[in-house]
Amino acid sequence: MKLKNLFIALLATTTLAGCNKQASPVISVDKMGIEVTPEQNREYSYSDKRSAYYYGRTHQPHFAEWYAGWNVKQRRIVSDYDLYVDTTLLSRADAQVTVYPHYLNREFDKAVERFALVDNRAILSIALDNVKGETIAIAIDTTLVTLPRYEEGILWYTPRETPDKLLAVAPRGVCDATFIHDRLQAPAMAGGFLVAYGTADECRENIAAFRTEGDAWLTARKERMDSLVVKSNPMKSNLDSLDRAIAWLLLTTDELVTQQQGRGIYAGLPWFNEYWGRDMFISMPGSTLINGEFEVTREILSDFSRLQDVDPKSPTLGRIPNRANVDGILYNTTDGTPRFVMQVADYVRYSGDTAFIREIYPAVSRSITASIALFTDENGYLCHADADTWMDVKRNGIPGSPRGNRANDIQALWYNQLIDGAYMARFMGYDLVALEWETRAQILRENFSKDYCDTVNNLVIDHLNADGTRDMQMRPNQLYTFELIDNAPFCREVTRRVWEELVYPWGVGSLSQLDDDFHPQHENWHYYHKDDAYHNGTVWLWNNGHAMQRMIEMGQPDIAWQLFSNMNRQALAEGAVGSLSENADAHPREGAVWANRSGTFLQAWSNAEQLRVWYQYFLGIRPDMVNRTIVLNPQLPSAITSITYSERVGQGDIIGTYERTDSDVTYGYVLRNEEATLRISIPTYAPFDVAVAAGDMVLVNVKDDVLTLKVRNADGSQREEVTYKPDAALQQLAADNDAFFAGTQFCQPIHRDNLKAFATYYEEALTY
Repeated sequence: MKLKNLFIALLATTTLAGCNKQASPVISVDKMGIEVTPEQNREYSYSDKRSAYYYGRTHQPHFAEWYAGWNVKQRRIVSDYDLYVDTTLLSRADAQVTVYPHYLNREFDKAVERFALVDNRAILSIALDNVKGETIAIAIDTTLVTLPRYEEGILWYTPRETPDKLLAVAPRGVCDATFIHDRLQAPAMAGGFLVAYGTADECRENIAAFRTEGDAWLTARKERMDSLVVKSNPMKSNLDSLDRAIAWLLLTTDELVTQQQGRGIYAGLPWFNEYWGRDMFISMPGSTLINGEFEVTREILSDFSRLQDVDPKSPTLGRIPNRANVDGILYNTTDGTPRFVMQVADYVRYSGDTAFIREIYPAVSRSITASIALFTDENGYLCHADADTWMDVKRNGIPGSPRGNRANDIQALWYNQLIDGAYMARFMGYDLVALEWETRAQILRENFSKDYCDTVNNLVIDHLNADGTRDMQMRPNQLYTFELIDNAPFCREVTRRVWEELVYPWGVGSLSQLDDDFHPQHENWHYYHKDDAYHNGTVWLWNNGHAMQRMIEMGQPDIAWQLFSNMNRQALAEGAVGSLSENADAHPREGAVWANRSGTFLQAWSNAEQLRVWYQYFLGIRPDMVNRTIVLNPQLPSAITSITYSERVGQGDIIGTYERTDSDVTYGYVLRNEEATLRISIPTYAPFDVAVAAGDMVLVNVKDDVLTLKVRNADGSQREEVTYKPDAALQQLAADNDAFFAGTQFCQPIHRDNLKAFATYYEEALTY
C-alpha cells in the first residue's frame, strides 16, 4: 500500500473509533443479519443483560428442549407462543427468517414478525407489520403456565416455577382486545403483542411504558450493541466472513455479561445461566477486556471478591466461589481462585487502574496465604481433590477424570497467582511479602521441570498422584504449562504432538484417542453415560485458544488459522446463530465427515477464547498500561492481506492497519487519547520501542529484508525514520520452526472397537 493510502486508512479508522457511522466502513448490527433456511432451523438466543434470556429455534415451534423459551433468574417462564392473522396460523416452517444481533425477523405470507428483548426490563416485544388481514392473535404455550384469566385487555398467566409472579400478555398498541378460545386477539393496527413478567404492578408498568417509550428502548439496545462493533472494536478486512464472525462473537459473548447476582458472566446457555468463577475468569479477557468494558470488569471482580470464603475455620478459606447462583455458593474448585488473581492483574494492565489494587489486595493476599497454609506440599505444589480442576464432572459421587492431587495446569495457575500477587504486594509496599511469593514461584518452577517434563515422550505429565506416581495420559492441559518450562525445543515438540494427537478440525479433544479410556462421542447413550465421556475424549472448544496461541508463539499463524476459521464458520453457518458451542464429539457419527456439536449451544469461554486469541495473538495486542507499554506482535495468516481495526486500551484506543502485497508488508498504528511506548515485534526482527503521544502515527514497512520505521506527529510532521535488518538468531529460529512444523496436520479419527467405553456397556448390561 502506498504510504499516502495507509495514512488515509489510519485516519478513517480513527474516525471509526470515534463512532462516526457515516464514515464507518465496518459492519454494524443492521448489516449483520444471517438468513436461516427451514432445513437449517438454527438455534438463537437473546438476553436482557440483567437476568433473563430467550432461547428458540428459527423455524420450529414448541421444540422439546428443557430451557426453550423465556427464562428469568434460572426459572422457566414460558416455552413458546403462536401467532395468527385472522384465523390463520403463521407457520414458522414456511417463514423466511433472518437473525440479527438485536432482533429476529420472520417473514410470513400474511405478516412480518420482529421479535426482540429490551435491556434491563422483563418484557418481550413481538411486533407484527405488513399484516394482510383484519385481526392478529397470540396463543401462549401453556406447558409452563397455568390457564389464563382475561382482565381489561391483558391476559394473565401464573408461571408454574415462580407462582409468586405473573405473566401478562397485551397488545403492543392501545386498542380493544378480546380473549377468544386460547388466544388474545386484537385489531391488526395493534402492531403486535407485548409479554411482560413480574408482579401485577410491574407488568402493567412495563406494558404502559413500552407503549410510549418502547421504540426508544429498542433503539438504545441497538446502539449499545453497535458501540461494541463500531466504536470499541471496529474491524474491516479483505475477508467478510472474518469481520462478520468477530462481530457476532463479540455480541453473543456480551449477551452473557449480566447482572443476575451483581455483575457476572453466565457460563453458558441454556442451562448454565449462572456465574461460575472458573468459567468467568477464563472468559474475562475475551468478554470484557478486549472490548474495553473496564468498569464492568472491575465491578465483576469486586462483586465476586465479596463472596470469597473468609471463615478462618473453613477448609476452603481464601477460595473464590466456583459457582454462585440463586440457590447458593459453592467453593468446590481449585483453579477459580488463581484465575481470579490473574484477572485482577489483567484488568489493571488493560485499564491502568492501579487504584483497584488497593481495593482488591486483601482478597488477593488472603487467597495466597490461605493456599500456602492449607493446600501446598513440601515441593511448593498446589494440592487439590480429584475433581477440583476444570475436569470436574462426577457421576454418583465418583470423579469421571480424577486428576488429584497435583494437576499440571493447576501448578501453572498457582505460579501465575504467586507472580501476579507479588506484583500487587510490591505495589502496596509489602516488599518482603512480594519476595517470599516470588521465591515460592521460582522453587515451583524448578521442581516442575524435574517432575513433569518427560522429554523422552514429549509429554508434560498431566498430574502427580497422591502417592507421587506420574499420570501419563495425553491431555490438552499441558498447553497451559509452558511458562513453567525453560526448554523451548521440548515445548515445540509438545505443541506438535498435542496438535496432531488432540486437535481435530472441530476443536481440541480432552483425551487422546489412543488412550483406552477414550470416548469417541459425547452423547452415545447406547454405550455409556455422557458424563463418562465429558472429559475423556469430548472436544472442548475453549482449549482451542491455547492450542492456537502456542502455534502462533512458534511462528505458525497459518496452522492456527485453520482451526480459527473453522470456528468462525460454526458461528456463522452452524449451530446457534453467532456463537460457539461448549463441546463437540471427538469422532463424527457413522457416515458423517464433521463432528456433532454438544453441550451448551452458547458457551462463554468458547466464544471468549476465540476472541482473546484473535486480539492478543493474531493481531498481537497485549497492553500493560501500568507501565505505559503496549506490546504489538502481529502474526497474521496468509489468508489476510488487508485489515484495519481498533481496540480499547487504557483511556483510549490502539488503531491498526495491515497491508500485504507480493513485494512488501506494511503495518500502521495510531494511539488515540493515550500516550505509551509501543513495543513492536515483527517476525524475524528484534523488538523495538517507539514512544508515542496521542495521535502520533507509526508506520512499519518490510521490503527486501529491510524494515523501515517512520513516525509522524499528530500534526502530520515526520519525526523519525529508522531502518533495521533482520536479526540473524530470530531468522534462524523462524526457519527452524517452519521446518519443524512443516506438514503438521489435524488429528484424524481412528476407529477402535476395543475401547473400555464399549466394553463397560456390555459388562453392565450383563448385571441386569
